[in-house]
Amino acid sequence: MPDSKARFAFVLQPEFPLTALILATDSLRIANQNSGRDLFEWQVLSEDGAEVHASNGMWFAADGDLAPSRPVDVCLLFQGNLPTQNLSRRLLGYLRTVARFGAIVGGVDTGAYALAQAGLVATEAAPEVVLHWEAVTTFREWFPEAKPLNGIYMSGDKRLHCAGGVATLDLMLDLIARFAGEAMASEVANAMVHSRRTSDTRQRFDQPVDSQAGSLVSRLTKTMEQNLDFPLSLDELAQALDTPKRTLARASDTAFGISPMRLYQRIRLQAARNFLFYEDLSITEIATACGFSAPAAFARTFKIQFGVSPSAFRAEVRQRQRLNEHPEIHRIIGRSTRQYGMGHGVAGQAHPPQHQEHAHRRSAD
Repeated sequence: MPDSKARFAFVLQPEFPLTALILATDSLRIANQNSGRDLFEWQVLSEDGAEVHASNGMWFAADGDLAPSRPVDVCLLFQGNLPTQNLSRRLLGYLRTVARFGAIVGGVDTGAYALAQAGLVATEAAPEVVLHWEAVTTFREWFPEAKPLNGIYMSGDKRLHCAGGVATLDLMLDLIARFAGEAMASEVANAMVHSRRTSDTRQRFDQPVDSQAGSLVSRLTKTMEQNLDFPLSLDELAQALDTPKRTLARASDTAFGISPMRLYQRIRLQAARNFLFYEDLSITEIATACGFSAPAAFARTFKIQFGVSPSAFRAEVRQRQRLNEHPEIHRIIGRSTRQYGMGHGVAGQAHPPQHQEHAHRRSAD
């Protein structure tokens, strides 16, 4: 058992996943409660110390800002739907500083964007990262040398990676074991009615992100994902996979109920949706990146698939971003995403903050 508390800093960015934060804080609370000691303490920080808007529409109060304070043992960055819009110099500087002073630094969900931009992960010496599977395609665009892994988390000596969601609990149990022993980690897992999973547990069993191996369907979809900008023909797909076209058609129909080329189009459209959500590329650039001959063709196909044009989809995302600019003002005047015209939310319908029960955090002091 440690002789002193292990100190955690949980850094929140706009649109962070609240579920992940709750799992992180509650696991530490249970460890303290069950041990009868203050094994852990934590602070919730935001860039300016103000409340932060979570992806589910709730506001969460911070304990402080990113100003220099006492050293921490672990710093976890909680990032979600807007990983490229909030890479401020202050945030990157803070991450570099805590790392320089010896903290274990990690990212949850899409936190790998900021850590990579800060030069802390996805480096030539250590290219492997773990982040939410949905953000892998755009992450590769930003950091071509990175190697995203299809695991739920990765726990190194000084760097942490986590795919978010329930995987956050698995990462926290790993950290609890590191600081307080395996028995305590198992005790916390039991209290949270959770069976511990290893770090290499795959995020999606139907999509091996980090491997060329796997079933024919897995290899087919991976080949398509790796060739978005210049789509391969069915003949070229068959040649690349050394498989007859009829076999590819049968595999695609069995797995998805559609032809290989229709599957290819769906994969390109999903990639385009992710670009619209996570990136600031123009509609024309996204159309080109996803293999569409012209923006008009892309817009038409996108609307058929998702029921909204690319520009309208992006407008909804940008409206949500407005809540992140001077959030205290939006909260006071009671603006909600519905008032911004987001009748069907991108990442879930938010409710007026003044009608919500305020989210509070419990200190382990």
